Amino acid sequence: MPEEQKPEDINPESETEVESEVAEPEESADAETNGDQVEEEPSELDRELEIFQDLQRLRADFVNYKNRVERDRATEREASVAEVMRAFLPALDDIDRAESHGDLVEGSAMAAVAVKLRQAAEKFSLQSFGEKGEKFDPNVHDALVQTPSEDVSEPTVADVIERGYRIGDREIRPAKVAVFVPKED
Repeated sequence: MPEEQKPEDINPESETEVESEVAEPEESADAETNGDQVEEEPSELDRELEIFQDLQRLRADFVNYKNRVERDRATEREASVAEVMRAFLPALDDIDRAESHGDLVEGSAMAAVAVKLRQAAEKFSLQSFGEKGEKFDPNVHDALVQTPSEDVSEPTVADVIERGYRIGDREIRPAKVAVFVPKED
């Protein structure tokens, strides 16, 4: 146990030293507190900056997600329309054949159906391609028959067996054609 000091044992000079020792830690505590405040402010600012940057990243992620979903939705819609139109192509082919053979008389019920089907196809931007006399392009034409001819200098579509169809830039079906090729000497 520590010994208790009697009042006469206490030296007034030593008392001042004790007070100054006690005062110094208070001043140093104040200095540390002020130093901590200086250090805390940047750390609070750093934390706020970090939170702000996280929010910006989250916002950018959300915007990217939203754009990706809209793009995917548009792609899926185009693919769905293409599949539905692909299912109607045999009917459009039959209408073309009937028209070329003279079986589609204007004013008949079948002619009205043909007009409605073609209008529905146009509504979804279905475009036909493959015309007799155009240059043969293997990217869009499917050659079923090749016939040598002296009348052509490059492969040319001789006859269209089935038209090709596309929606925008997307090809639904290549045109099935007969081709005149230059005759070899």
